[in-house]
Amino acid sequence: MSTDRPWWTPATHADRRPLLLTRARIKAAIRAWFEAQGFVEVETGCLQISPGNEAHLHAFRTELVAPDLSRRTLYLHTSPELACKKLLAAGERNVFTFAPVFRNRERGALHAPEFTMLEWYRAEAPYEAMMDDCAALLKLAAETADNRFVSWRGVTSNPRAVPERLTVAAAFARYAGVDLLARIGADANDRDALAAAAESAGITPRDDDTWADIFSKLLTALVEPKLGNGRPTLLTEYPASEAPLARPCTGDPRLAERFELYCCGVELANGFGELTDPELQRRRLEAEMDKKEARYGERYPIDEDFIAALAAMPPASGCALGFDRLVMLATGATRIDQVLWTPMSER
Repeated sequence: MSTDRPWWTPATHADRRPLLLTRARIKAAIRAWFEAQGFVEVETGCLQISPGNEAHLHAFRTELVAPDLSRRTLYLHTSPELACKKLLAAGERNVFTFAPVFRNRERGALHAPEFTMLEWYRAEAPYEAMMDDCAALLKLAAETADNRFVSWRGVTSNPRAVPERLTVAAAFARYAGVDLLARIGADANDRDALAAAAESAGITPRDDDTWADIFSKLLTALVEPKLGNGRPTLLTEYPASEAPLARPCTGDPRLAERFELYCCGVELANGFGELTDPELQRRRLEAEMDKKEARYGERYPIDEDFIAALAAMPPASGCALGFDRLVMLATGATRIDQVLWTPMSER
């Protein structure tokens, strides 16, 4: 999209329109795919008591003014996750949604302050089922766009290929030369040991970087660019400390049933075997907000309805996929703004 002409000028829109029409076809194909499997499409409210409680996600805050002029702080959600899980507690089994979501402090080729999240849940399903779903949806998007291969910044991948499944520990060993499991403890992770390993790998941590910060820097700089090269990658078994909404792995509680889908080095989806223990979930969310307050000087409320609903929620797995990024890769677009019907002005 031209940076010197608004998106609504006829010439700019004409350039973007083929991508936008392909976006519509991909959405229709995905909707049909879910409906053929018996899913129910749902619509979740954007205004929430809590926008979500991940430490490094930043929400838009607003204010509800009642007829009596009393005021109440609300937030635009960063994900429909909490609402979808309440629907599972209410009795829904398999649901999906194309949800508008909002994240502050995010703008770039792969980020927009407002974007579309495709999120879906399967009751009584293992989280490996979500991995299979991701592979099918990536293939479907590419086929709908009539592209055999997809590329991003010089990296090419075959979206029809069976994805590689790679644990986070294996990926860190392969691409960063770091033995990650040796730096994860049963009760606490070894920050200094991971910092030393990062130094050896060419990444210099700041003195105030936490274990999670160093993990993220290693992942972003050395691991992610190598994922999804040639064929998609499913990165599995995240450290439990980096998956506050996921249940622990049965064989090793230091790890969690969390995965991410990568294609051409681009993260497309984030899936969990869902945590349903209310007290453990509360502790984890409060710990995330402690991290947020220490780093950014603010915290978001815990949604007490969500905590209460977990007691009635069936075992389930869920996944969130960045629909706009999926369309980008499928169509060959280079910026997320190119595949948004009405992107926010940069001025």
